[in-house]
Amino acid sequence: MKKLLCVLVGILFLLNFSLASFGAENYNKIISDSKISKDNISVSVKNVKTGEVVYELNSKKLVPPASTQKLLTLAAAFDTLGENFQFETSIYKSTNNDLYIKLGADPYLSSNDLKTLLEAAKAKKVITPKNIYIDTSVLDKTEWGEGWQWDDDLNILMPRFGAYNLDGNLLWVLISPTTKDAPVQISPKVFYPIAFMNLAVTGDENNITFERNNNIAPDMVTVKGSIAKSQGYAIPVNNLKRYFILRLEDAIRDTKIEYYGNITEKILPQNNVYLISSIKHPLAIVQKSILLNSSNLAAETLFKVAGGKYVNSTGTIDSAIKMFDAYCKKIGVNNENIKLVDGSGVSKNNLMSADFMTDFLVAQAKTPKFTLLQNAMATSGEGTLKDRMLYFKDNLRAKTGTLSDISAIAGYITSRNGNLYAFDIMINDAKSRSIDKKVLEEYIIRAVYLQD
Repeated sequence: MKKLLCVLVGILFLLNFSLASFGAENYNKIISDSKISKDNISVSVKNVKTGEVVYELNSKKLVPPASTQKLLTLAAAFDTLGENFQFETSIYKSTNNDLYIKLGADPYLSSNDLKTLLEAAKAKKVITPKNIYIDTSVLDKTEWGEGWQWDDDLNILMPRFGAYNLDGNLLWVLISPTTKDAPVQISPKVFYPIAFMNLAVTGDENNITFERNNNIAPDMVTVKGSIAKSQGYAIPVNNLKRYFILRLEDAIRDTKIEYYGNITEKILPQNNVYLISSIKHPLAIVQKSILLNSSNLAAETLFKVAGGKYVNSTGTIDSAIKMFDAYCKKIGVNNENIKLVDGSGVSKNNLMSADFMTDFLVAQAKTPKFTLLQNAMATSGEGTLKDRMLYFKDNLRAKTGTLSDISAIAGYITSRNGNLYAFDIMINDAKSRSIDKKVLEEYIIRAVYLQD
């Protein structure tokens, strides 16, 4: 039904506007008809080949770009790390019979991967290691971005992130019904020291919410609502190191390696160690997660890891921003007037203009690896563009962004005449509905499609 509605809306639009040439007055009419205040709308459209401005409105205004920012941070990280980059977690043995696990901050690392690494160690006759160390030097200890909402730490779309990334940094719990109006049953998938205040009951529908007050009891989660049939829920882990070590201890027991000592942090020595095995995840997986599904965990981790490579040291947000500044200079884009504080666009402290975004996109289109990034972006019906703009299939490559009161979309569209345009639309309006913002975005993009 949604797909049919999108197609019908597109047909009606084309009937209303025919295939007329679009000028500034046509864009202005679309925006005026939307009933969203034009003061809260930023638009920039440029011809990729010539850099010519096709249309602009408040294009110099600084607005939080939301997840469209991932287009920028991913491009810079991709250039720094190279297309052959892989997130890598490795296990080493020293001549002193110590085991070292060198972390790569892999956002796709799983508990099963830890077990695989230890099984490889056991296959090399490492049965009773003297010590087990973890090298976390890939990233610093900051696990959240500047300006992230501390009271929203149960949002599974913005979990903490760091060197200890594991299982998406989420704890899964199964909530099951018991008898009518009686408390539900809460069963974590794995052990983690967290207490549940169970205020949820068995009812006629699944309507569960979670609350946590870090100022009072950070290891207690209040469960409210009702449950009619068993359902799994994810809760962001509030202590990544604790969760990682618990899962590593599980893997030690499962593989029957005899070790009862402490697991501590220590940098991998340069000498007297040899590699046993590694778990790797390629950049292609990361691109898909970031551009199609807008993974904040992948975007933040990749950005800081790339920053670490740029300065040849531990990755930090400062080193990542230095890396981004250098990339902008490399492609000839002036970024002095924008502000980046994270890699994903989650923070409203990020500020960007539509004019800068399209300048960046135009410059990006002239780089050698542009096609790789462009093809990794979502087209109509994919990822965050699912059920949107289906009539633009393969002509559109874009990244969406959503924060409270903010909706944004940026990318490339090939017009009906075969011209490639870069566009950025950011709507920061508290009074309009999200759907109204998204409808306006689509109408503006259609106008670009009809551009000569």
